[in-house]
Amino acid sequence: MSLKTLQKSSRLEIQAFQKPKDVKALAKTHIPFSGSPQKHPYDSSRIILVSDPYSSNTFYFEFKTKDIAFVEELPNVVTLDGETITMARIWVKKKSIAIRCTPFLVEDTRVND
Repeated sequence: MSLKTLQKSSRLEIQAFQKPKDVKALAKTHIPFSGSPQKHPYDSSRIILVSDPYSSNTFYFEFKTKDIAFVEELPNVVTLDGETITMARIWVKKKSIAIRCTPFLVEDTRVND
């Protein structure tokens, strides 16, 4: 039996998309999401977008690349150690199916008396 473990995703280089002529028209058919784009660990037809990579309460989205119409580069985030993280705003087609994953700490929530 083989066991697969989670692996760290590598940074995704932003592909060139042609800027839409009318952003207001794009907003009628697409929804913007902002975060740090990462390569999907095993499916090249998907990307992962980490909402706030240095927050202690972060989450990520997973989108199909075919549902993305436009990508805007945002200012990079730099840590106190000088590590740079690429940030982007991606425009995803409305009614697309995506995944939102929120990590949490498993604990007993019962009040101890």
